[in-house]
Amino acid sequence: MAIMDIDLHTVRDNVIEIGPLLDQYADEADRMGRLPDEIAQALRSSGVMRLLQSRDYGGYEASPLDWFNALHEVGRYSGSAAWVTGVVGVHPFEVALADRRLQEEIYGEDPNVWVASPYAPFGRARKVEGGYIFNGRWPWSTGTTHCEWTVLGGLIVDEEGTPGPFETHVRHFFLPKSDYRHAPEEWRIAGLSGSGSYDVIVEDAFIPDYRVIDPRDIMSGAAARAAGRGDSALYRMPFTIMFSGTIAAGTLSIAQGALDAFVAYSRDRQTRLNHDVSRDPHQLSALAIASAELDAGRVHFLHDIGRIWDLAQKGEEIPMDLIVEVRRNQVRAVQRAVSVIDELMRHAGGAAMSLDNPFQRFWRDLHTGANHGSNVAEPKYEAFGLMAFGHPLPPGLRL
Repeated sequence: MAIMDIDLHTVRDNVIEIGPLLDQYADEADRMGRLPDEIAQALRSSGVMRLLQSRDYGGYEASPLDWFNALHEVGRYSGSAAWVTGVVGVHPFEVALADRRLQEEIYGEDPNVWVASPYAPFGRARKVEGGYIFNGRWPWSTGTTHCEWTVLGGLIVDEEGTPGPFETHVRHFFLPKSDYRHAPEEWRIAGLSGSGSYDVIVEDAFIPDYRVIDPRDIMSGAAARAAGRGDSALYRMPFTIMFSGTIAAGTLSIAQGALDAFVAYSRDRQTRLNHDVSRDPHQLSALAIASAELDAGRVHFLHDIGRIWDLAQKGEEIPMDLIVEVRRNQVRAVQRAVSVIDELMRHAGGAAMSLDNPFQRFWRDLHTGANHGSNVAEPKYEAFGLMAFGHPLPPGLRL
């Protein structure tokens, strides 16, 4: 299918259509340590990677609900494909907030270009005329072999190389593939193995000023206004909701894939006493609880996104207490999802851990995804508690 011919409302259907292909290549992706080219191309052709991309650069500028619903379908078939889709597919949101010169460099000749990350501020940037000299090494650059650009976190340093305070000196730096390299030989991980989240290494790269974004401008809306996106409801969405919410949504989608795999595996399974697992009351109870919890988490997730999306569409301010509440709910949903899938694994028997059983792959992927910093619950609970008691949030608290 030709990407330019895809109607926005068919993207989710396209993802469902390629689902069997994602499933077919899931184990091979684990063995390769990255998504096979066939899967990357299928994701491109489905249109899912351009849902958050601006219309003037070949994207759909879709609603966040379209984005999260499509992402949910990917995770039901392949955890690694969901992780790449989420992490790489959310980056067009930030690109749309960047200097127009950078947007033209990335998408001007090919709107299908993918941008990798990570945002962790491991880089060090020394100011020079017209830009920065940038160095660093970052783990977890998801999907990087299929990307032509990356956006990396870093801190501005003084002449002696000492970084300034995080709150004022952290920046996002955009680099073309010619300015960095990755280390696939060091990629050894128990879950999300097929996501190709290799280390990225940058050595003395010059980054022009216009390829640098201050995260504070993203959070405040200044970047959207400067890029001429202030009238777009999508780009009025809070960045933390779009990025961290994508991590949560991808993790929840993998949990759904785990539940589906458990049902498929258990349907014809018998115990050593020749009892049908599908009629065992303990298995049925665990399955019902897991299904209810996952459904509840997804419904709550989408309801919360809808609340924020309504405000963004109206051009109204999105209060911090709502953002904190939504992030609290998201990380809690992830914790509940992990708990109920663990309970299913406890009932699944030793054969569930066979490497040819998809259930164990989803289980491993789920635990790995749940360990992402955006899914760590305690800082979000801390933020909610502080706001509930009327205290200010401490600088640098991660939402």
